[in-house]
Amino acid sequence: MNDSYWERLRALRAGVRAFRRQHTRERVGRAYHMWYYDSGLWQQTKWFGIPIQKLPFDLWNYQEILYELRPGLLIEFGSCYGGSALYFSHLLRSLGQPYCVLSVDVEPNRIAERARQDPNIVFFHSSSSDPKVAEVITEQRANLPGPVFAILDSDHTKQHVLAEMELLRPLLKSGDYMVVEDSNINGHPVAFGWGEGPFEAIEEYMHRHPDDYSHDREREYRFAATFAPNGYLIRR
Repeated sequence: MNDSYWERLRALRAGVRAFRRQHTRERVGRAYHMWYYDSGLWQQTKWFGIPIQKLPFDLWNYQEILYELRPGLLIEFGSCYGGSALYFSHLLRSLGQPYCVLSVDVEPNRIAERARQDPNIVFFHSSSSDPKVAEVITEQRANLPGPVFAILDSDHTKQHVLAEMELLRPLLKSGDYMVVEDSNINGHPVAFGWGEGPFEAIEEYMHRHPDDYSHDREREYRFAATFAPNGYLIRR
């Protein structure tokens, strides 16, 4: 047997090992994702005592993105208890530059007082698909330098998420970053039978506007589990 035979054999073995690693990664990631979601532990996850309701892997990704992006404006659709707005504000404050966290929700009464007291968070009472939200974003962006980070986590129906994405379309610029959360529901891989939601909204938006965003697959796949599959998006 000549050298080329052994080279082909080594290449075949390396390919098999790589396949096994990837298969194990996907299998374990999916199993952990489903356990974490079905256990309800995500509902108990807190930031400074306030429920944040996110996957820790995503939170780690977000802090790395914010450090690299250094946005002046962070847009959050869906305030809930204010835990994530406070998390983002703490991260951005550590960067030492002017910023604002604009958090939009139709139910402001749930927001914790600790989050309300943060001077860099603006809680705006409105539906996140209302045109007046676009006016507020435009005003805030004009006053703050740097790119924008937007995170969508409010009403999880397909039509509402699609409306949010369309509202942001003329407002986000090349290099801005958007995360569409909870695209894991409706069987991706949790909450089977939910009905069309964020994942399907992303698909529909990409069908309408295929050149608007590129997928940040490295972030999405990094920890093998995310609450935002297909939802890490960079504006082109």
